[in-house]
Amino acid sequence: MSRKTHGTTFDMTARQSLGLPDARGTTLRVTRGTLWITQEDDTRDVVLRPGDSWTVERQGLTIVEAQSHATVHAVGPAAGRGIVVTPNARRWLHSLRRAAVRWLALTPRKPLPYY
Repeated sequence: MSRKTHGTTFDMTARQSLGLPDARGTTLRVTRGTLWITQEDDTRDVVLRPGDSWTVERQGLTIVEAQSHATVHAVGPAAGRGIVVTPNARRWLHSLRRAAVRWLALTPRKPLPYY
C-alpha cells in the first residue's frame, strides 16, 4: 500500500515567520537557510539548517522563523495550511499582547462591595 504525500514549499525572507496550526505529523525539510522552530506548550526550540528534517511532535501552534533567507518544504497534515506572518504583523501582534498583559494586570482602585 502506498500513500502519496503532497507538500508545500515556502520561500521565506530573513526574520519572516510561518505559523502552522495543529501541524502534528508534518515534516519540515530545509533546503536553504536556517530556521528556528518552537511549538506551543514546549520549552524546547529546534534549529534546522540546510539538509535537516524535523517532524512536528504536537498539536497547537508551531512557529517557524527564518534566521536568513530560507526555503522549507512541508509534507504532511498541515503542509498547505501555513500562515505567513510578516515582521510588521509580528510587531503589531507583540504590541497587542503587551497591551493585553498590562490591561489584565490592572487592579481596581476601589474594591466593589458585594452583598
